[in-house]
Amino acid sequence: MKRSIRTSALLFAFVFILSSCGGNADKSPAAGSVQETTAEPVQEESSAVQPEISNSLTLEGNDQMQYDKTELRVKAGQTITLVFKHTGKMEKTAMGHNFVVLKQGTDLNAFAQKAMTAKDNDYIPKSESASVIAHTKLIGGGESDTIEFTIPEKGSYDYICSFPGHFSMMKGKLIVE
Repeated sequence: MKRSIRTSALLFAFVFILSSCGGNADKSPAAGSVQETTAEPVQEESSAVQPEISNSLTLEGNDQMQYDKTELRVKAGQTITLVFKHTGKMEKTAMGHNFVVLKQGTDLNAFAQKAMTAKDNDYIPKSESASVIAHTKLIGGGESDTIEFTIPEKGSYDYICSFPGHFSMMKGKLIVE
């Protein structure tokens, strides 16, 4: 008898716990009922600030395979000076970075695949030189390189790091206005 009372009490407690954890099963309105809602207008705020147009640029790459900027803006037809800095500590053989501006229409995946085999040329494939507008040398932690180049035509140009495995994370747009 004591055993059946104890079993019944445990069973009751178990059912009570399960039913209290079930939450509110269905709060959707019943079929045929009308639910009134008030829509409030949503104001979109532009949290992304457009970079300033400047033909004197500084770009940094780090040991986490990131550029500090993913968009740069310059004026068409004027000389662009870019200072590229590797702010990390790793050597260029392990975590080298460069800055490569590609012509419009360049297949990024195909370029990156060919770049992986161009170690002797700082991962700039000679077969794709016609696709490259400008590039820095490959640098390691604490190093920097400065280049000057001109882009005569307005448009959006991709820039990447061509070190093997980096281009998927280290890329951006150079907007020429």
